[in-house]
Amino acid sequence: MKKYMLLWSFVITIMASCNFNSKTTDTKEMSNKKKAVVYQVFTRLFGNTNTTNKPWGTIAENGVGKFADFTPKALKEIKDLGITHIWYTGIPHHAVINDYTEFGISNDDPDVVKGRAGSPYAVKDYYNVNPDLATDPKNRLQEFKDLVDRTHEQGMKVVIDIVPNHVARAYEGLTNPDGVSDFGAEDDTTLEYHRENNFYYIPGEDFKVPQWKDGYSPLGGEIAAREDGKFKETPAKWTGNGSRLAQPDMNDWYETVKINYGVRPDGTKDFEVLPDEFAQKDYKEHFNFWKEKNVPNSWIKFRDIALYWLDFGVDGFRFDMAEMVPVSFWSFMNSSIKMKNPNAFLLAEVYNPDLYREYIHKGKMDYLYDKVELYDSIKHIMKGYGWTDHIPVVQEGLKDIEHHMLHFLENHDEQRIASPDFVGDAELARPAMVVSATISTSPTMVYFGQEVGEPAAENAGFGDPTRTSIFDYIGVPNFQKWVNDKKFDGGQLSEKESNLRDFYKRLLNFTIKSDALMGSYEEIHFYNKANTENYDHRVLSYVRWSETQRLIVVSNFDGNKSYEFDLKIPAEIISRWNLVNGKYNLKDVLYGSEQNLIVSEGSGHIPVRLNPLESFIFELK
Repeated sequence: MKKYMLLWSFVITIMASCNFNSKTTDTKEMSNKKKAVVYQVFTRLFGNTNTTNKPWGTIAENGVGKFADFTPKALKEIKDLGITHIWYTGIPHHAVINDYTEFGISNDDPDVVKGRAGSPYAVKDYYNVNPDLATDPKNRLQEFKDLVDRTHEQGMKVVIDIVPNHVARAYEGLTNPDGVSDFGAEDDTTLEYHRENNFYYIPGEDFKVPQWKDGYSPLGGEIAAREDGKFKETPAKWTGNGSRLAQPDMNDWYETVKINYGVRPDGTKDFEVLPDEFAQKDYKEHFNFWKEKNVPNSWIKFRDIALYWLDFGVDGFRFDMAEMVPVSFWSFMNSSIKMKNPNAFLLAEVYNPDLYREYIHKGKMDYLYDKVELYDSIKHIMKGYGWTDHIPVVQEGLKDIEHHMLHFLENHDEQRIASPDFVGDAELARPAMVVSATISTSPTMVYFGQEVGEPAAENAGFGDPTRTSIFDYIGVPNFQKWVNDKKFDGGQLSEKESNLRDFYKRLLNFTIKSDALMGSYEEIHFYNKANTENYDHRVLSYVRWSETQRLIVVSNFDGNKSYEFDLKIPAEIISRWNLVNGKYNLKDVLYGSEQNLIVSEGSGHIPVRLNPLESFIFELK
C-alpha cells in the first residue's frame, strides 16, 4: 500500500507541474456538432409485461416484447430522455427455440443454441429479422421497417448489430436478394482453408456437441424433441471463438462458426494489406483503394449485408468483436458504408487498447467501446477501491482519439450497476454518469433499465444473474414499472426510481445541447489535490469550454461523506477564459443551484459543498 501511495504521489506531482502545457482537445472538427447519446435496448425485452420469470421459460410462459411495443408514445419518451440514437439489439434473425415451421423457418437444435430465446450473436439469416419480435411472423420485415420509420419520425437514428466474426451453425437465408448465396453454400469442404471459403473446416471429422459439465444441460434439463446430444455437421467447422476442435468446449462459442476472411490457419494474410499511410486518408480514398482489388468472398458478403440494411433505412451499426476480424476488411467495409451514407454511425467492440488507433484510423470506425480505460477505472472507483486520480491519466492517454471512445456504464455484456456484484445501488452511478457523459466529446451510451436502477436479479436460465439475460425469455422488473402496462409513463416506479430517471433525463438532455462538451477539456483535479484543503481522491474536477459556453464540473464519488472546500480554478484557465478580478455567477445545469466564482489576482475559487454522490456542472453566466 505504501508503494502504491508513493507512486500516486509521484503522478500527482508530475501532472500538477505539467498540467497546462499539455495539448487540449482540437475543437475544429467538433465545432458544429453536438454529443450523441445512444440508448441500447434489448428489443425482445422492451415491451414484455409478463412477470412470470420462470427459469428457462417458454415464450408462452414468460412472454416476449414485439416491434409494435415501440409505440409513438414509447419512442417519444425515449427521445425525451435525451436520446439521439437507438441501438435495437437482437434484430437480425438468430437461432431460437420456438416453432416457426409454418412460416418456412427450420427449427433450431437446442444442442447448439444458448438459452431458449437464443443468442442475438448467433445470426441465422442476415436478410431477415427475429420472428419472435413480430406480431405476424410472415410480415416481420415490414413490421421492422415500420419501427424504423416510427423511430425516424421521433427524430432518432436507428442502429442494429452486425456480427462479422461468426454466424449460427445452422445458417439458412430464406429471403436472400437475387444473386446472394448463403454463407458456406459454395465452399470446398474438403479443405481446411481456401481463400474463397466462408468457413474453416476440419476435414474427416464430424462436429460433436460439447460435453456438458457442472450439471448443465440445454433448456435446463428439459427433454425436448431435438435435444439429443447431437448436431449434424459434416465436416466439422471451426467454432466462432477460433476453436479448431470438432468437439468444442462448453465454454467456447459452440453455437457459432467462425468466418474466414482470407486469413490462413497459420495467421498469414491471403489478401492485399492496407498500406500504413492510409491511416491518414479519408474514407473516399479507402474506397478507391479497394475498388479494383480482388477481395475474399466473405468480405463481399458482409459488405452487401451492410448496404442492404442501409437501403432498408438503418442509420448505423454496432460491430460485434470487431478486433477478431482483419482491419483491412474494415477499411473495405466501412468505406463502402460511408460512400452510401457519410453520416452512418459505426460503433465497434474492441477491447485491446493497442489496437484502438489502428481500427479508428485504418479501419475507419467512428467509435470504439471505452471499456478497458474509462469504464474499468470508474467501476473501481464506484466499488470503493479506485481513486479518481486515474481518470485524468486515462483522458491524457486517449486525448488524440478521445472523441472516438464511446462511454458507458452498462451494456448487455456488463453487470448491472444495481446488482450486488457491481455496487448494489444504482444511486452510486450518479457521479460516475456525470463524469462519463461530460468529460469528453465522445458519445454516451445508456442501457435500457439503467435509468431506473434495474438490478438484473432474475434467474432466466442460461447464464447467471447480474446481467439482464440476452439468451432467454424474461421480464425486466424495474423497467416494467416504467413501461406500466404499456403506458410508458413510469406509473409504477417508486419515488427513488423516478428521481433517478429524472436525473438521467436532466443530464442527458443537457449533454446533447451543450457546445462546451464538444469543445476543450482541462483537468483541474491534480491542481486542487496539491493546493486545496479537504479536497480528496474521491472527488474529481475539470473544466470544459467552447467559444460560447464555459463549464466547471466537480463530482463526489463518496456515498457516505460530504466534502466542503474552495475549489480552485488555476490562473491559466482564468486567462484563457478572459476573466478579470471580480465575482461571476455560476448556475448548476442539473438542478439550478447558484454559486459564485471569485477571481482575485488572476486565479479563481468557488466555495463548494458536495453532499455524498453529488455533482455540480456549473455554467459561467
